[in-house]
Order: sequence, then structure tokens, then C-alpha cells
Amino acid sequence: MKLKNVFFVLLIAILGGFVAIGGSKLLENKQGFPEKEKNNDSFARTVKYNDISNTSIDFTYAAEKAVHGVVHIKTAYAVQHGNTLYDFLFRDQQQSPYLGSGSGVILSPDGYIVTNNHVVETSNDIEVVLDDKRTYKAKLVGKDPSTDLALLKIDANDLAVIPIGNSDDIRIGEWVLAVGNPFNLTSTVTAGIISAKGRNINIMQGQYSIESFIQTDAAVNPGNSGGALVNIKGELVGVNAAIATKTGSFSGYSFAIPASIVEKVVSDLKEYGIVQRALLGVSILDVDAEIAKSLDLEKIEGVLVDATMKGGSAEKAGILKNDIILKVGSASVNKVAELQEKISRYRPGDKVDITLIRDKKIKKVTVLLQNKIGNTDIISSDVFSVLGANFSPLSKKELEKLGLNSGVRVTELAPGKLLKAGVREGYIITHINRIPANSLGDIDKALKDASGGVYIRGIYPNGLVEYYAFGLD
Repeated sequence: MKLKNVFFVLLIAILGGFVAIGGSKLLENKQGFPEKEKNNDSFARTVKYNDISNTSIDFTYAAEKAVHGVVHIKTAYAVQHGNTLYDFLFRDQQQSPYLGSGSGVILSPDGYIVTNNHVVETSNDIEVVLDDKRTYKAKLVGKDPSTDLALLKIDANDLAVIPIGNSDDIRIGEWVLAVGNPFNLTSTVTAGIISAKGRNINIMQGQYSIESFIQTDAAVNPGNSGGALVNIKGELVGVNAAIATKTGSFSGYSFAIPASIVEKVVSDLKEYGIVQRALLGVSILDVDAEIAKSLDLEKIEGVLVDATMKGGSAEKAGILKNDIILKVGSASVNKVAELQEKISRYRPGDKVDITLIRDKKIKKVTVLLQNKIGNTDIISSDVFSVLGANFSPLSKKELEKLGLNSGVRVTELAPGKLLKAGVREGYIITHINRIPANSLGDIDKALKDASGGVYIRGIYPNGLVEYYAFGLD
């Protein structure tokens, strides 16, 4: 009997325990505590997250694909010694060789290679060494100092090629590889992430210079210039061009020219030998908080039109000072560098839709892009690089002030005919071969019509009249 009582008490206790557990569970649910299934889901999510964070990214495919498409470029320069008495008496030669080194990216199986302009700019001899150590003499097809790019050609076939990717699609934080030949260490691969896009670091000089660099923390050093920046699929997203440094060696950040710019420049150099640069014809500024407040803008966005060039593409399309450009085509722009990069993809004669804000209203205009001469023609022979100068037309007010009927100002000089003849920046060309120069088109036509010799008449802003002559042969 006692045994029955004990069993009964035990059964009651067990039932009471189940009731207590059930009540507690019900209370938990009413108070919003997670059920067992939800705990399992939460645990599953945690495991999944940890799995992702612990997964190593494999760079081997991209590295193996890229190293075969990157070449070592060796250059030789003739360095002119000074004209001192010591040079005259004691030097056997007035020139001595200087050897340079860089990298390049193979773009086609038949030997077209892109590199930086500064790698080959003044070289007398260019040698290309492939990853398998084969060596070729290279021909300079064309160069573009404004983007620091140059196109080479070697006589070879069936070369390994790095396919061009879409640099617009890369994202900040994405992994990339830099491939090149730093310090003559051939076929070197380093890894990093995209640190920023559309970066302007003000290292390239020139009226038409374009800087919209991809910034990375992949290690890049002297010798990497002209090498490849590739994504983890092994696609070219940029050409390495510069580093931020106070020592001359890598200090944490490097900069690459986006593949979007590379593709356009290479195409032009291959087809024309010169870049067909389309100009919007505006002076522009980044929009900051101060500008946004002064113009009563609702948001800090877009790019401010500070001025339009007389007779330029923007003025003809009706774009005005203080307009805020939001888009070029379908692409949003919030930096000067971004706008310049987007326009650089077009050629003279192309039409592009510009979306802007004016008086707090969204407006869209279609712009017919012109070249630097002021028309939509293709510029053939590079007479401007022969002259080694950039030019700008004078306004009517400036002409009246100087008492001139015609004139085109020399705004910038580089090695070329004008610099060699003694022309200085600021010189105003009024006549070429006795023909008035009123525009860049007049200069272009006069030089094309010239037969051997060129005679220039002009004036400096201080009133000094000067005459120059040189040959085009």
C-alpha cells in the first residue's frame, strides 16, 4: 500500500513538472521571448555569418591570369649634358644614356600594349620583356600626357591578354591585385582593396588633364607604373600610375587610371594616333556646404558650373553659370573628376544629355560636344603636339584692351616648335604666315596649308611685339 502511495506521489510530481514547464513556456511566448525554433534560426544565421567571415578569398586565379598579360618595359634616354666649359673640355660625349623601367599591359594578341606616358615619354629606345622572358623592340603608336597613357606595339602574335573589365562597377572595399615590376622585380603581385574612386590628386599638368583615379592600398612602387590593376576575376579595371609618398616608395596608397578612360584613349591612339578629346566648355567646381548655402540648394550634390566658354558646347546648349550638373547621360556626378571622366569617354560630334538644376528645377539639355579647335571635326595630324602648346581664344574685351583685331593666346608650353623658337607662355599669336588668327581652327588650317616654313607675328600682354619663324620638317 505504501508502495502505491509512493508511486502516486511520484506520478503527481512528474505531472506537476510538465505543467510548470508548459506554463513557463507559455509565459515566455506571451512576453515575446524567442521560441526554440527562432533560437535555432538565430544560431543558424550566426553560423552562416561566421562561415563568411572566415572564408579566405582566393587570388590565385586572378594572379595567374594577370601575370602573363603584364610586361616589363625597359627604356633608354639620351641625357644632354650642360654647356659648361667643363663639359666642353672634358666630356667625350655630350649625351649619356639613362635607363628607365616600368610595366605595361597586353591588350591584344597581336602586340598592342598600354603603359603610362611618363614611362616612355622621352625615350629613344623601348624594349618589352614578356613574362616568359621573350624580348621585343617596341614602337610608340601614340601618347596622351593629359591622361598619362601611351600605346606601344610589338611584332608578336598569340600573346596572353588581360580582358578589360568595367571600372564603373567596382565598389569601395572590393579586393584588387596590382601586377607589375617594382624595383625590377618582375611579375610581382600585391593585393589590396579599393579605397576610393574618382580621386583627383593634382599630379598631372595641362589644360586638358583628366584625373579620376581609383585609389587602392595595394602596394605599388617605382617600376609598377603602367602595370595592371585587376579584380579577382582577372579583369583589367585600371592601369597603375602613381603613389602617395614622401619617400619615393609605397606609403600606403596607390592610384590607377580607370579602365573606362584607358579603353577610350587606346582606341583613339590606335585609330588616329591622337586622342579625340570632346570638351563640354565649362569651368566647374565641386559643390560643398558653402556653395550649397549660397545658392540655396536643398542638397549638397552635383557639380557647379562656374563659367561657360564663349562659343563652347555648353554655351551653345544653353547651360548657364551657377547651373548644377547632376548627370552626364544616365551617370550621376558629384565631383569635378567624375564629370571630367564621363565626358572624356565621348568624341567631338557626339551628343550627350546633361541633367542639371536651375532655380530649384530639374532640367535636361542635349549638348553637341566640340573639340578644342571649336568644331566637331576629327583632328588628324597632331599639329598641336608638334607646336608643343595649348591655346585659348581671346574675348572681344581682351582684344579691345590690347588694340587687336585678332589673336589666340598660348596658354601652356611643352617641348615643341614654339618653345624651341623662343615663344613664352602668354604670347598672343595675331598672324600665321600673314593670315589673321582668330581661333584655334585658324591655327590648325594655317599649319596644314604651310609648305615647310611658318612665320608667326604676335604680342605679349605687356605690349612687346615679337616675331618667330620655324620649319615644320
